[in-house]
Amino acid sequence: MNFQPVSVQHAEICEEVRKLCARFPAPYWRACDRERRYPSEFVAALTEAGYLAVLIPEAYGGAGLPLSAAAAILETIQAEGCNGAACHAQMYTMGTLLRHGSEAQKRRYLPEIAAGRLRLQAFGVTEPTSGSDTGALRTTARREGDHYVVNGQKTWTTLAQYADWIFCLVRTNPEARKPQEGISFLLIDMKTPGITVRPIQTFDGGFEINEVFFDDVKVPVANLVGQENKGWDYAKFLLGNERTGIARVGTSKERIRRIKEIAARERRGGQRLIDDPFFRRKIVEVEMELKALEITQLRVVARERHRSPGTPDPASSILKIKGSEIQQATTELLLEAVGPYAMPYQPAEAGSNEGVIGPDYAPPVAPTYFNWRKISIYGGSNEIQRNIIAKAILGL
Repeated sequence: MNFQPVSVQHAEICEEVRKLCARFPAPYWRACDRERRYPSEFVAALTEAGYLAVLIPEAYGGAGLPLSAAAAILETIQAEGCNGAACHAQMYTMGTLLRHGSEAQKRRYLPEIAAGRLRLQAFGVTEPTSGSDTGALRTTARREGDHYVVNGQKTWTTLAQYADWIFCLVRTNPEARKPQEGISFLLIDMKTPGITVRPIQTFDGGFEINEVFFDDVKVPVANLVGQENKGWDYAKFLLGNERTGIARVGTSKERIRRIKEIAARERRGGQRLIDDPFFRRKIVEVEMELKALEITQLRVVARERHRSPGTPDPASSILKIKGSEIQQATTELLLEAVGPYAMPYQPAEAGSNEGVIGPDYAPPVAPTYFNWRKISIYGGSNEIQRNIIAKAILGL
């Protein structure tokens, strides 16, 4: 097994990605956040360079590279301070189509995804009454001739407002013996009449998540992925990919770099915060956890080629748990490093043009801290991941 970091295994690719990321410095991302807009220019540049199609086989217009290459690209994007959310979805979501879709579906959609003409980056799973208990979902798809008629609601759907198509879990057999046995996997065009998308504002002021409503939405039967009522198996594969991405090794590396940089400026008790042995110990502890996470990610990536096609790797649950905990720990350290300047500042008078008090890196720290509490919940809560580990890895 190759325990070299993925950035070393694919050093040439990572160097080119760094050069591309350098064209999109911090002011670009601050503008995207401030204006609440999708980073279209960044995604277009990655697409043109072929980086978002690395996992798509050459026969369908992609590069056909291994999972380690995709992990290296995503980690580099994150480590350079760029937003990897849209990149991760576009790179990995199509994996279910590649593994379980028909040949006709692959030939129709994969070349369009590889060329950047189609965004398949939304996954409709969670509903208002079925969060962690996905088997209780209520969105229905009733077969009428050569179409399904879909009715229901999804929530917390990331990037749905920017997606051209959405993978959606729907109930096709309400009489199934087990709830999971009556679920199917549909590919739905977001421009279809009857679909309404309502963005939800998060703690940090962003709008990356949405409610999605389906009212008598007609979906061709040809858009059924795999077999009817077998969608739960396909969803587990897609969720496994999502959990691997939630590890965000690159994001945590970049954030630790920022913590050290800020701690070298901030002073506590007459000395630099970075010289405080208690604060230094906290940084070291997180870095040790991050190194262990990186090695675990290498194991998961290396095992990909040896797994049965389309089966989820239960070790992705370990990545999800530890990755989310480390990311939350880094937001706590940032909050501690910035100190009282992290407190939200609101002028006494509406419309005031008073400047922000404190350094320019302070205002986003507290909103990010609060918003990132969600990481241990989405993609399957950490409690559920522990159940998966207990059953699939420990055999309990």
